Amino acid sequence: MTHRVMALLFMFTAGAIVGHIAIPSMGSHLSEPAVVMAQSHKPLVALRLFTGPDGLTHAEHVELKFSPAGANAEATKLLPLTGAGEIHRNAAGSEHDWHRAPRRQYIITLSGHAEIEVAGGQKFVVGPGDIDIVEDTTGKGHITNVIGTDDRLFIQLPIADQAGK
Repeated sequence: MTHRVMALLFMFTAGAIVGHIAIPSMGSHLSEPAVVMAQSHKPLVALRLFTGPDGLTHAEHVELKFSPAGANAEATKLLPLTGAGEIHRNAAGSEHDWHRAPRRQYIITLSGHAEIEVAGGQKFVVGPGDIDIVEDTTGKGHITNVIGTDDRLFIQLPIADQAGK
């Protein structure tokens, strides 16, 4: 994939994340005088799916830590990426029974909603702007069902081949 397409994909992904995190809260600090914008940030949390020692997929929420990145800006580092990202669309109502991730990857939902089921029947709903770190490449895997009336549009960003967390 050309550098131009990769740059476009990165900008699209960054815009989706910013749109989910920054835009809904942009005006909230204006009604409170002398409140610094940095104080109003809520944590950015990713859903991490991983295979436990029992061979089953488990989930945990991981806070992504930000560091200063210039005037009024912060950044968080992603795990090293490899290969080309992909944009996927799953039809509303589609069901994906037990499956494993084809590789370690970030999944960033752009639109639509999905319900992800892991070991013990634990379920998580993901929607626009949500970030998943999917590392359950072995074991039983997880179930993903698109819920609601909208298709689910999401980006897959492959994580470089390295040991999981």
